[in-house]
Amino acid sequence: MKFDSKDIKILELLQEDGKITHKEIAEKLGLSVTPVYERIKKLEKAKYISKYVALVEPKTVGLEFCAFSSIKLKEHESHKIAIFEEQVALLDEVQECFHLAGDSDYLLKVHVKDMEEYQRFLTTKLASIENISNVKSSFVMKEIKRETKLPVENIPRRK
Repeated sequence: MKFDSKDIKILELLQEDGKITHKEIAEKLGLSVTPVYERIKKLEKAKYISKYVALVEPKTVGLEFCAFSSIKLKEHESHKIAIFEEQVALLDEVQECFHLAGDSDYLLKVHVKDMEEYQRFLTTKLASIENISNVKSSFVMKEIKRETKLPVENIPRRK
C-alpha cells in the first residue's frame, strides 16, 4: 500500500500522543473527522499501527533495576529454539527479547526491583529454561535515551 503525506503525519501524531482524538488530528491536517478515521483504519489494517498502549515509567512501579542478559543456547535445532522462545516470552520480567546473529543467540531486556531480585530471576526463572549454555548480564547505570517513536519518512508514498 502507498500512503500520502497526511497518512505519514497521522502516524507521527499518534506516536507522539496515542490519546490524540480524531478531531484533533483532523484540525491539524485540515481534514474532517471521517477521512481521518478512515485513514487510521487503513493504517491499522495494513499493520503500520499494531496496537495502542500506555507507557508506564518503570521506576514509578518499583522496577528501578534494568539489566540486559545475553543468552547463548546449547543446541540450535528449530524445535529447541521454539521452546526457548515460548518459555522466555512467559517471563513477566522480560520486557524485550531479540534473536541475534553474532556472539549471543538472544538479548533480553529485564526490569526488576533490584540486584537481589535480578539474581532470583536469573537463578530460579531463567535457569529453569532448558538449553541455555551461558548468560552474560550487563546492568544499566544511566538511561540516556528511551524512545518509542519510529521515523516514518521511508513509507512508500502515493504520488
